[in-house]
Amino acid sequence: MLVIFIVLFLLLSIFVPYFLTWRNMIGLGLSVSMVGMVSCTMLFCLASGDFDLSVENIVAFSGVTAAVVINSTNNVMLGIILGVLGGGFIGFFNGLIIAKGRINALITTLAMSQIVRGLAFIVAGGEARSIGNYRFFVLGNGMILGVPAPIWITIICFVIFAVLMRSTTFGKNTVAIGGNKEAARLSGINVDRARIVIFSLQGLMAGFAGVVLASRMTSGQPNTSQGFSLDVISACVLGGVSLSGGVAPIMGAIVGVLIMGTVQNAMNLMNIPTFYQYVVRGFILLVAVLIDQFKQQTRKV
Repeated sequence: MLVIFIVLFLLLSIFVPYFLTWRNMIGLGLSVSMVGMVSCTMLFCLASGDFDLSVENIVAFSGVTAAVVINSTNNVMLGIILGVLGGGFIGFFNGLIIAKGRINALITTLAMSQIVRGLAFIVAGGEARSIGNYRFFVLGNGMILGVPAPIWITIICFVIFAVLMRSTTFGKNTVAIGGNKEAARLSGINVDRARIVIFSLQGLMAGFAGVVLASRMTSGQPNTSQGFSLDVISACVLGGVSLSGGVAPIMGAIVGVLIMGTVQNAMNLMNIPTFYQYVVRGFILLVAVLIDQFKQQTRKV
């Protein structure tokens, strides 16, 4: 996939006007920053054999929560903390139901997705909430060495979770659970606790991404991030993360995020209508799943 990305990038640089410009590269980095942040933890969900369809609505809920708290208290830090913790609590609840209730992750997170989207509208009073404290906007619109803060945040997240996946017992246990839950349990791994922690981390990261997005937009939007969950899952699977668990190359996830973002960016530059872009994104997801199935069959042979 890295070779495919390099070839794709070179072709677009040659044939798409304004693609290889500093301004567009910054725009590309910003466009993939949200997907990149959440894919760091979606990687762990997929590696353990689960996935989370509620992240898009956690993003909306946390952004709205941060906006309402900041407007009510004029305390930026409190708004950020409560927004992130709100996402973490939802993730914890997801993990608790899945691990202890023995309910399928698809059904649990799909149901929770609807609940959380409704909560986002309830907290926001059914409308977007503008944020009046300009200090909050630094998080999503600040610049460090000429590069927007969300890009730096995404890079830091990838570094942290790469270390967590590759160099810690927790990361190795996550992959072991995805490979064979029963074998992992028999080897002494507390599978239920690990799954709860994984979904809690997923919620916290989705919540943080929602707060960053609210800062970028200078408002909390209860109807934002439609289809975001599938974008994150598509990017991970495209990068070689297995839907059946047990395989989680973080470098592959990074490449998957970049491929998805680069294709989207190129289509925008070429003024391709939005409804055609939906077709392309759906096709990419289908190809990613087919590649995953082919890899699984190859490993079995």
